[in-house]
Amino acid sequence: MPFKLAIVGRPNVGKSTLFNRLVGKKLALVDDTPGVTRDRREGDASIADLEFTIVDTAGLEDAKGDVLEARMQKGTELAISEADVCLLLIDARAGITPADAYFSQLLRKVETPVILAANKCEGGAGEAGRMEAYELGLGAPLPLSAEHGEGLGDLYDALLPYARAFEEAEANQAVEEALGDEGGFDPDAPYEPDLETPLRVAVVGRPNAGKSTLINQLLGEDRMLTGPEAGITRDSIGVEWEWRGRRVKLHDTAGLRRRARVTQKLEKLSAADALRAVRFAEVVVILIDATIPFEKQDLHITDLVEQEGRALVIAVNKWDLVETPQQTMEDLKEKLGRLLPQVRGVPIVTFSALTGRGVEKLMPKIEEVHGIWNARIPTAKLNKWLSVTAAKNPPPASRGRPVTLRYATQVKSRPPTFAIFSSRAHEVPTSYKRYLVNTLREEFSLPGVPIRLNMRKRDNPFADKAKKRKLG
Repeated sequence: MPFKLAIVGRPNVGKSTLFNRLVGKKLALVDDTPGVTRDRREGDASIADLEFTIVDTAGLEDAKGDVLEARMQKGTELAISEADVCLLLIDARAGITPADAYFSQLLRKVETPVILAANKCEGGAGEAGRMEAYELGLGAPLPLSAEHGEGLGDLYDALLPYARAFEEAEANQAVEEALGDEGGFDPDAPYEPDLETPLRVAVVGRPNAGKSTLINQLLGEDRMLTGPEAGITRDSIGVEWEWRGRRVKLHDTAGLRRRARVTQKLEKLSAADALRAVRFAEVVVILIDATIPFEKQDLHITDLVEQEGRALVIAVNKWDLVETPQQTMEDLKEKLGRLLPQVRGVPIVTFSALTGRGVEKLMPKIEEVHGIWNARIPTAKLNKWLSVTAAKNPPPASRGRPVTLRYATQVKSRPPTFAIFSSRAHEVPTSYKRYLVNTLREEFSLPGVPIRLNMRKRDNPFADKAKKRKLG
């Protein structure tokens, strides 16, 4: 779930213009007349790779009673309380007005963090007004031009810490819920596959990599329309199938291209449909063309699947066209390990979807990775691993004081998610967390699946339970 940004400010400072700029559509009415926006409007916004929910609000006006302006202000105040961060927008060309000063005082009293931005700064015309905004006491005002799209890089930098803090808070909450659920996940219980529910598999990749041809080969029939033209598949098509007595739901998806190249409306809808198929799937097969392996877009798709937490198989099609198979395979493994270390050990399957040669190797590998994605590691084994790992390479000291890792447990699977408890968890650096993830992957044979690791500032949560069992 993305974080929520509320744009607030007095009427006619450009809130709706900025809203439309960030969502990429003219959803909000824009006019020179003050007070056009009356109701809150939400939209899905993005700046580069930063995605969030944005709320356009009615202009803040000093009004009381039951008049329309007062009711509009109540709606804006509710949006502020529900937001994760607020963007107070001022008109740099008009300078600071009494209304700006009044509402900045109101915003300093709320718990929601506030970013100050000065709009209409194109061409340096509003520089004097932007400098004047320092007196509002909300930090350095960002120079923006909502109409011309200037200053979005600065806004990105300002929002990034809040986005990361929000993601970390959500992850911590998920861990707390998992730890507090008495009847929930039990890492000591063996994993048993649910044979009644179909195994959900999505096949994704660049256009013309051979996704539909592969699915036709697996099904043994021409179920999907294929051809030499790129982009034939537009919808995400789900097909029920049975493999060795196990039900499987295969999803053929539209080819994913770089966002900058996705221009037509229909292609944008197709790309969004493919991303939904990834989120729905349990195992994602990333199909790449052996003749042009691991282009930038292949790596982007792989990174996307890892972020979504799905099990992963790299499938290399058109292997019959490769002249030096051994050297090509070595190059593939080296590039994958170097550019995407977060999916270290991901299996690579080679075949020709057109002739069918080697395709029979794909489904066993999918089933194997699905089992790893559902892996449960007993708590006793985890803590033995933690003790050995921390003794061999202890976490770096912080401010001259040692950081002790006290306890580890698995809190969920799909993908494997672990919590490590330490009295100084927030001081464990990212590089050491990567070391822990890599040794976890090697020790417990977890290739091809994302691993989530949360550092928790808390003592052993199961110490009391273990003590009671020992006494009993």
